[in-house]
Amino acid sequence: MRKLLVFLILLLVLAGVLDRVAVAGVEREIAARATARYDLASPPEVTIHGVPFLTQAVAGRYDEVEVAVGPMTVAGVRLSGVDATLYGVTAPLADLVTRADQVDIRAERVVGTVVVGEEALNRRAPRGIRVKAGPGALDVSGEITFLGRQVPAEARMKIQVTEDGLLLTPEKVELGGGITVPDPERFIRYEIPLGDLPFNLKVSEVEPVAGGLRITAEAADVPLRG
Repeated sequence: MRKLLVFLILLLVLAGVLDRVAVAGVEREIAARATARYDLASPPEVTIHGVPFLTQAVAGRYDEVEVAVGPMTVAGVRLSGVDATLYGVTAPLADLVTRADQVDIRAERVVGTVVVGEEALNRRAPRGIRVKAGPGALDVSGEITFLGRQVPAEARMKIQVTEDGLLLTPEKVELGGGITVPDPERFIRYEIPLGDLPFNLKVSEVEPVAGGLRITAEAADVPLRG
């Protein structure tokens, strides 16, 4: 009985080791495929959730995979971070072992978060305008040309999603002393291009946060093979 107990314990330990070795291998493969497919500067950090991993591997489907791409530049705009969660990733373990260069790795759905920091926002702002982002609010201040003179002004910005990225326009522009100017979009208006985001992500929501804009994006039926 004692020998059987020792054998079972060793078997469980071995299964645990194999589980971790297998998950590390698949994580590396997904990272390599994503790097090649979306021309990333360096392989992302990939984490497969769910235990035991081997059960998912045998089924060839992983319920949830986190991918941390990190900072990157898209369409000339520096993104402070790009993180994505892939749901329903299909990648049969047997195919990864025998023909890794041919297997079709694909995610049913991807939800991503992209952060555009204040530095990137200020680079695109009109000359003389500075951006300050906070929870739920994006404000700008600086000088604008009004009636042929440079005058101090402040504005709270609206954010619209366009086909090319984000359009920032003021709700109203106030001059020094609280004077509101008519047709405020004439004075402060600019765009933040986003180009092609990794994993074919399309912007669904934008929220001002401390230090920048947090963008939520989604995609469906996303290929990961390079």
